[in-house]
Amino acid sequence: MSIINIVLLILFVYLSVCVLYGFLFSFAGRMGRLKRYKLKEPSGKFAVFIPSYKEDEVILNSVKDALKQDYPKHLYDVIVIADSLHESTINILHSMPVKVIEVSFDVSTKAKSLNAALNQLDENQYDYALVLDADNIMKPDFLRKIHSVISVKGIGAVQGHRVAKNMNTNFAILDAVSEEINNHIYRRGHRVLGLSSGLIGSGMAFHYKYFKKVMATNKAIGGFDKELEHKLLRDRVKIEYVEDAYILDEKVESAEVFQNQRRRWISAQLHYFRQYFLQGLWHLITRGNMDFFDKAFQQFLAPRVLLLGITGVAAVLSIMMEYALGIMAYPGSFYWVSLFLIQTLSLTIAVPSEFFTKKYMKAMAQLPKAFLVMVLVLFKLKGANKKFIHTPHSGNSKL
Repeated sequence: MSIINIVLLILFVYLSVCVLYGFLFSFAGRMGRLKRYKLKEPSGKFAVFIPSYKEDEVILNSVKDALKQDYPKHLYDVIVIADSLHESTINILHSMPVKVIEVSFDVSTKAKSLNAALNQLDENQYDYALVLDADNIMKPDFLRKIHSVISVKGIGAVQGHRVAKNMNTNFAILDAVSEEINNHIYRRGHRVLGLSSGLIGSGMAFHYKYFKKVMATNKAIGGFDKELEHKLLRDRVKIEYVEDAYILDEKVESAEVFQNQRRRWISAQLHYFRQYFLQGLWHLITRGNMDFFDKAFQQFLAPRVLLLGITGVAAVLSIMMEYALGIMAYPGSFYWVSLFLIQTLSLTIAVPSEFFTKKYMKAMAQLPKAFLVMVLVLFKLKGANKKFIHTPHSGNSKL
């Protein structure tokens, strides 16, 4: 076997692992059912944290909506962590029935903001901590549904169902579809098979004292939620997914913002792969902790857009080489085409039916551009996890 064939075989095996992992949970999410929880009467008190770094465009509207929850007013506080907001914005926030904690750092991160707020608040005042992004809008029943699950014995954390607030550009639609695929594979599919739900970074709730304790060790610059979920799962904290608790999140509207966001995500993924993969493997072997290993293993997987693009290109090239030039692209065109079709099927069954419209299909024409953007991101990862890369929000909620 030639060196080229060995390299192609290694690439095929790696891509196959990535594709089949996604297909397993995508299929499970479509075929299985989630556990249903009955609504409970509100009892626990929430600290609703909204870290806001230069988010003057969206923070006031988000806070106004956060105050409209169908949950007793005395059982939740909205806490805005104001980092680099305009003085006029801060003055308006102080006039509202919310707590405002002003912070300033040489290098701002979400973890630093949350820890600063946690250190200023009395931990005995709250039962649960809920973390939002500055652009998030909770549905009125969000807190009530989250409480009904996190108050169940044995559940240490809860992830709500984050959906798109805006789909006004093709890239916003692609981002919205990507979010729903994530929800299906890493949250719904995982819970159907008995594993913990993945966290997203917002719309997630925890038992307050544990959250404060684990956040004190979180020094993440990018991907603080990845650092958080690795530590939760290492501690065997079960993360539940509440599919009918909806929270709206602004999607990226342009290729430039898409590239910056994915650069931050992939950089964080590589960082946590190096940090946790061997730990996860050790905990699996010595303690049977599949949840922790599964999370560490996810950092090994290639992003879906790259998987779709690479397997698609490989399928086309292998067919051309095999049937036009008589050269076999090892292990053969049949296998490359099959891998591409499985990846396509995996993504298709993970997409909610409401996205199969003409508008959605038009946005799909941007997939080749998104693939090229992701390829370029791979060459711009150096130093990305050593500085905070902010994703700006416009407050555009037009659907």
